[in-house]
Parts: sequence; C-alpha cells; structure tokens
Amino acid sequence: MTEITHTTESNEIKCPHCETLFTIDEARYADIVQQVRTIEFKTELHERLAAAEQAKNAEIALAVSNATQEALKVTTTKDAEIQQLKSDLRSVATDQELAVAKAVSATEKNLNEAKSKLEVQAAEQRAKDVALAQSHAKELAMKDELIDRYKEMKAKLSVKMLGETLEQHCEVEFNRMRSLAFPNAEFGKDNDASAGTKGDYVFRDYSDDHVEYASIMFEMKNESDTTASKKKNTDFLAKLDKDRNDKGCEYAVLVSMLEEDSDLFTGITDVSHLYPKMFVVRPQFFLAIIALLRNAALDTIVVKTELEHAKKQNIDITDFESELDGFKSAFGRNYQLAKDKFDAAIKEIDNAILRLQKVKGELLGSENHLRLANDKATALTVKKLTKGNPTMAAKFAELNAPEQPDAA
Repeated sequence: MTEITHTTESNEIKCPHCETLFTIDEARYADIVQQVRTIEFKTELHERLAAAEQAKNAEIALAVSNATQEALKVTTTKDAEIQQLKSDLRSVATDQELAVAKAVSATEKNLNEAKSKLEVQAAEQRAKDVALAQSHAKELAMKDELIDRYKEMKAKLSVKMLGETLEQHCEVEFNRMRSLAFPNAEFGKDNDASAGTKGDYVFRDYSDDHVEYASIMFEMKNESDTTASKKKNTDFLAKLDKDRNDKGCEYAVLVSMLEEDSDLFTGITDVSHLYPKMFVVRPQFFLAIIALLRNAALDTIVVKTELEHAKKQNIDITDFESELDGFKSAFGRNYQLAKDKFDAAIKEIDNAILRLQKVKGELLGSENHLRLANDKATALTVKKLTKGNPTMAAKFAELNAPEQPDAA
C-alpha cells in the first residue's frame, strides 16, 4: 500500500515499491486520503459481514439441531399420548354403547307410553272437535236464521216506513223497560220545529226532587239494501249536534243501521272527536247507551240539585231585584213626571209673577199719568183756556155776565 507522509510544508507520498517520494498539493492529497479511507472502510466492512454471516450460520445450525431434538422429544410424547387416548376412547366407546342401549330401551318404553297417552288424548280431542263443530254449526245456523229473518224483515219494509219502523222499535224497547229502569224519565218525539229542524226523540230523566240530570237527543236512521245512493253516518251528525244544542240536551245519539259492513260502527262508537258528547250505536245497543249515560250522570244528581236550588235562589233574588228595580224605575218615572209638572208649575208661577209685576208696573205708571192728568185738570181754568183766544173769552164773558131784564 502507498505510504502517505504529511508535513506542514508539503504533502509527500512514498511509493511502496521504489520508495520514491512524491509531493502533491493539499486538494489532491485530501482526495487520495479519502480514497484510501474508503477502501479501508469497505475492506473492514466485508470482513465484519463475513464474520457476522459465519456467526449467524453457526447459530442457525445450533437452532436447527436444538429444534430437531425438541421435535423428536415432542413426537415421542405425542405418540404416547395418542396411544393412551386411543385406549381411553375404546373404553369410552364401550361405555357409550352400553349407555345408548340402556337409553334406547328406556326411550322405547317411554315412547310406547307416550303413544298410548297420545292415542287417548287424540280420542278425547276428536270428541271435543266433534262437539265444538256441532256447537259452531248450531251457532252458524242460528246466525244464518237471524240474518235471513233480518233480510226478510228489511225486504218487507217500504222505503217510507224504514225510519218509522226503527223509531217504533226503539220506542217499544224503551217502554218495555220504562217502569223498571226509568220511572222518572220522559221519552217522546221531538215535535218542536221552532229552530228550523227537529230530532226524532228526546230523553230526559229527573231525580225524585224533579231535577233534570240526564238528557239525550236521538236520531234514528235506517236504509234499505236496494237503495241506490248509500248514506253515511257522518252525513247526519251536524244536524244532530244542532238539534242537541237547540233543545238543550247534554248528549246526542245516532241510532243507525247505515254502513252495515263498517268495522268502525259495530256497537257503541264514540264520535266526540267530531262533535262533543255524541255517539253512534246499533239498535241492539239503544237501551245500553241510555243506561250508560244515565248511570254516568247519577253521580251529578247532588251537584245538580244544589245547583238547581242555588239557581232558584238566584231566580228569587233576581225576581226580587227585578221587582225592586221595577218599583224604583216606576217610582223614578212618577217622581220625574211630578218633578217636571212641579217645575212647570213653578215656572208658570214665576212667569205669572213676572206678568203681574209688569201689570203692576203698568198700573203704577197709569196711576202716575192719572195723577198728572188730575193735576192738570185741577189747574185748568177758563182764563187759561181762553188765553190767546178772544172769541172764546168773549163767549165765556157772555156766559158769566148777569142777565138784564127786558125793556117793557
């Protein structure tokens, strides 16, 4: 390898073969030094890599040897365990076969017993099914008969008599229970058409003190199967609500046979979401709705009795106040009339006094004139009258001259 000598004055390189010294500048010297260092680094690196590779191969060989020995140990142990397991498995299989045989025998016995019980139950169920089928057949026959009778009844009804027949049905049903359930109640046709319309029937019930505590306006609607234009229950609710308000009823009930196939109108249907305190019922629930509403109102009898009593007291007080107001009004009117007449009389008196005072003034003025006239009359003499009037003076002189006797 080339020997490199570095001095402060110059850079010298000595050839290893001929031992000749070469002098180079600083830049080239640094470049050569770098090359030498790189070669030495690579050489050392390869040596170290080779050593590491040898160490790794030795470790791998040792690990493989150790793993092989361990695998042989494990394989030997596993084979022993497998043999033991096979022996245990053969023993368990024998025990399972015995257990299965016993279980099959017991199961077959239980199965036979269950079959016997099932046969008995099946016979009982068949008997129940037969009885139930017969019962259903009877119920269906009764329903079919009821439907046939209903259809026959509707077929016989005339168009004009449909509603009347339903009204008559409800009236008869009510009258059958009137004396038992509604002894104080009133139920009759609404004949008051002063408000423009009228309902079909009005129900009112009273307490023993004759205080009304329940009232219902009824409307009955029926329709023939052959009617061309089918009406709906909601078509009649507005009029029913108006009739309820006009007649002062608390509840309104539409007894209807309309919309027979509707799932909504099957019994008692509350339609108070459309109109307050209103129900739509089928005819068979006519008495039921009366009983429900009446019983619901029974709790209010005490309150309504007290309210009616208070109302009567208020009416008495109101009547007294009205009579007192009437008396005060009549008295005030008479007082006003008397006062007006008194004021008119006072006014007339004042006017008369003014007129009398005026007359008095005029009379006083006349008296003064009369006095002046009297004074003037008193002061009047013939001399004053004839002053400046010789003719009149001569006349008065002649009158005042004594008469001369006539010459004989």
